[in-house]
Amino acid sequence: MTGLEDLYREIILDHYRSPRNRGELPVPPAHRVEGFNPLCGDEVVLYVELDDGTLSDIRITGQGCSISQSSASLMSAAVKGKSISKVRGLIRTFKAMMSIHETCLGEDSEGASSNGASSDKAAVDLEALGELAALQGVVKFPVRIKCATLSWNALAQSLDEIGAG
Repeated sequence: MTGLEDLYREIILDHYRSPRNRGELPVPPAHRVEGFNPLCGDEVVLYVELDDGTLSDIRITGQGCSISQSSASLMSAAVKGKSISKVRGLIRTFKAMMSIHETCLGEDSEGASSNGASSDKAAVDLEALGELAALQGVVKFPVRIKCATLSWNALAQSLDEIGAG
């Protein structure tokens, strides 16, 4: 598993060093929302533009640790151009990954792990998350979960404020 962990580490560092969708959009038509974690100082500002039920554009500014900033970059790449229902589904799936115990990652849909054990926790389909799965290791460090979910919570807040989907 070391090779996979190295790959995930590289994905996180790549998105931290070269963030996707960095910048601002004119408000309006874009909607602006801020996310801030007072415990560590991470901040993110999202600019979200919708067009006919699709998240047509997203831009991000802010500062913080490698986890918060790479998560924001990964999120923006994953949701841009997607329908609002798909965006909301990704938000749910990502937050589910951040809220389960690490031993539940990779279980099949019936709750059985690859070793045959069963669990009451919901499983998360890591393949469906694509590059976002690189952040799964954050669950090993509960204090960092708020860093990883900061931009996702801001995106959900933005969609709620806009009244989208």
